[in-house]
Amino acid sequence: MIEKKYEITYATLTDKGERTQNEDSLGVERYSDGFMFVLCDGLGGHGKGDVASDFIVKNLLARVCRQEQDVETAIMKSQEMLLEKQKEEDAQDSMKTTLTCLNITGEQARYIHVGDSRVYHFEGGKVKDRTLDHSVPQMLVNIGEIKESEIRHHEDRSRLLRVVGSAWDIPKYQLGNIIKIGKKTTFLMCSDGFWELIDEKEMCKTLKKSKTPQEWLDGMQKIVLENGKGSNMDNYSAIAVFVR
Repeated sequence: MIEKKYEITYATLTDKGERTQNEDSLGVERYSDGFMFVLCDGLGGHGKGDVASDFIVKNLLARVCRQEQDVETAIMKSQEMLLEKQKEEDAQDSMKTTLTCLNITGEQARYIHVGDSRVYHFEGGKVKDRTLDHSVPQMLVNIGEIKESEIRHHEDRSRLLRVVGSAWDIPKYQLGNIIKIGKKTTFLMCSDGFWELIDEKEMCKTLKKSKTPQEWLDGMQKIVLENGKGSNMDNYSAIAVFVR
């Protein structure tokens, strides 16, 4: 069970932006061991992205929170089931999604991701770490060809190297380190439609002014909408988690 010394609160946000359909999905569930947070961004260009993202969110929450599977097993099983669903619906070239999940148990947290939806970890109002995208621009950053600040507007920012719904010969998810949570720990999970329109400096500035996760999301959403107005904004989604 979760230690009473910490209070965990959260808020969620998902919107279609300026698109006709929202292909992002998210879900949160509290269970006997803790909290499970999941956010997925379906690949619109491949078709049936909304089906894939919803399928993975629901499967992961059910497997971890009700069937008591460990998160890594749940991801592999959900991936297998999505591939089966593709075959059943003759959709092998579509029905793909990114994945981020955050699992908090006791005084520990851990996140896993595939694709370019992100998890940010903050301590004391400052960014301590974030997931690294499985994308072409992130690869170019990793080999020193572009700066990290150039990812947001890079022409290949939508080209992903790993997704859920493509066949895996080995597990393609990335497992973060175990994080010991404290009373100033904060997490932000978000799709690329969100983080592309707000930088880390603005995230931190808004966080320091916010007393609740909802306040923080509301403040960041204003920035996202202002920066994205008239640009055929993508779907955008986020989950804010406070440990206090």
